[in-house]
Amino acid sequence: MRGMDEILENVIIDSWAKHFRRSPNQINKLHEADVELVEMSADLDFLLAATVDTVAEEILVGLYREGRTMGWVAISASLSDLAAVGAEPLGIVISASVNAGRSEPLVAQIARGMEEACRSHGVFILGGDTNATPDTSLTSCALGLVPRNKYMTRIGCKPGDIVFATGRMGMGNGLGFVRLTGCPAVLFPEADYRPKARLKEGQLIRDYASCCMDTSDGLFTTLDQLMRLNGLGFLVNCDWEKLVTPEIFTLCAKTQTPPWAMLAGPHGEFELVFTVPPDRMIAFNERAEKEDLNPLRIGEVQQQSQLTLLLPSSKKVEIDMSVLRNLLQNVSGDLKKYVTEFLAYGRERGLH
Repeated sequence: MRGMDEILENVIIDSWAKHFRRSPNQINKLHEADVELVEMSADLDFLLAATVDTVAEEILVGLYREGRTMGWVAISASLSDLAAVGAEPLGIVISASVNAGRSEPLVAQIARGMEEACRSHGVFILGGDTNATPDTSLTSCALGLVPRNKYMTRIGCKPGDIVFATGRMGMGNGLGFVRLTGCPAVLFPEADYRPKARLKEGQLIRDYASCCMDTSDGLFTTLDQLMRLNGLGFLVNCDWEKLVTPEIFTLCAKTQTPPWAMLAGPHGEFELVFTVPPDRMIAFNERAEKEDLNPLRIGEVQQQSQLTLLLPSSKKVEIDMSVLRNLLQNVSGDLKKYVTEFLAYGRERGLH
């Protein structure tokens, strides 16, 4: 079984969490859900879902250069966490830290992006806090409610369960690729990166899914985390043209970049990856069709604790995502070296 402690990010989270008491009213354990699930009263039919996300590193390294993107992602990231447990949002509170020398024009663009995301998702910013700091840092805390007997977590899938995604993926890593390799921005403009949280889909999926997680860190990282939490593995049918969004598939063709990299990188979007047991498939398909949901079937849960890719050639390749998930820390943040070694790993595994 692949251990959670093989991933440096998990170790960092654990190193913080060990200092804090756990609330007796909290339903989920550490790492087990995209949000924190809290029982407010035994008399209520719903749980509180709370989550917080910060957009700072992406701004610092130049991944996001437009204020509207910064604002959009800050809001959508926390809403996506609510979607991954099937919660209905109550609202958002924010904390915005911006360099005082740039504040007026940048704040206007960030605020515009935040409001655009809120309007698109049908939610409101309830309030928050502002600070003047050397670097821009945006934090959003989303609150929601979820039925106590229908919430989803990252735990619960079984061998034979079918794996779905709510849509094609790769936009986040496509933007990252353009930024890190110096490709012309016109190949994938930053303004085209506006991933939406799948709130409606999450509220439908919660009636059928055995586990769920969003793809904010990329598809393969999501599957790797689910694998470690459940002690099981995933067989992924890698029809790249079906898995990768059309614009990113075109980017791959123009730059001769292998499509697998757009799913294996650490910067994703906000699709949901979820599993459905075979005995719920008929009911799920009927409901999905009725609600005009077209989930993408991407594979199945397997007993072996391994991420296995079924390539278009019918060849099966097992990949160890701990190598890629820990790579940035292992190259001491050297982004050029990161890209080189990342792509080299794929060549070694026969993924190009």
